Amino acid sequence: MRKAEITRATKETDIRVAVDLDGTGKVSAATGVGFFDHMLDLLGRHARIDLVVEAKGDLHIDFHHTVEDVGIALGQAVRKALGDMRGITRYASLDLPMDETLTRVALDISGRPFLVFRTSFPAPKIGEFDTELVREFFQAFAINAGVTLHVETLYGDNAHHIAESCFKGLARALRAALAIDPAAAGEIPSTKGSLGG
Repeated sequence: MRKAEITRATKETDIRVAVDLDGTGKVSAATGVGFFDHMLDLLGRHARIDLVVEAKGDLHIDFHHTVEDVGIALGQAVRKALGDMRGITRYASLDLPMDETLTRVALDISGRPFLVFRTSFPAPKIGEFDTELVREFFQAFAINAGVTLHVETLYGDNAHHIAESCFKGLARALRAALAIDPAAAGEIPSTKGSLGG
């Protein structure tokens, strides 16, 4: 049962995240940030992770704290649900096309958090959403999930498409890396004999 729930409350945000890594992609996202909810829906559906995100944040200031803190809580929930990571495929990479945009995502569920994010946006905002917050989310998620994550947009012209390709790429890479490898279902996929440290 690879499930977990995380609650996180600060002076800036109050967040609950629940995940089921073996779900069907059922998502309920309510952060008060419409575009971000859309991205979380894509993430859960394409990763086939059941995902609940409830967040109340200081949106009267801006969206930064809410987006970053959801990334933190989601990363922690995924890491907790993984347990000792026994049997996971661990690695995944793919190129994700979204109309004129192509983004490459490579992922290692290693327990060693690191982010390389080589994506730029042609506009500072998508509606009211600051495009720089895409990187903030990915950074918070990678560090707290304990994953090595590389995201590179090879080309693209539309800021919405670029953001969507990043989230869908992460989702599809997670889906592959989280999957149980039938040839090694009881094994920890590391020559060290452990992952997570």
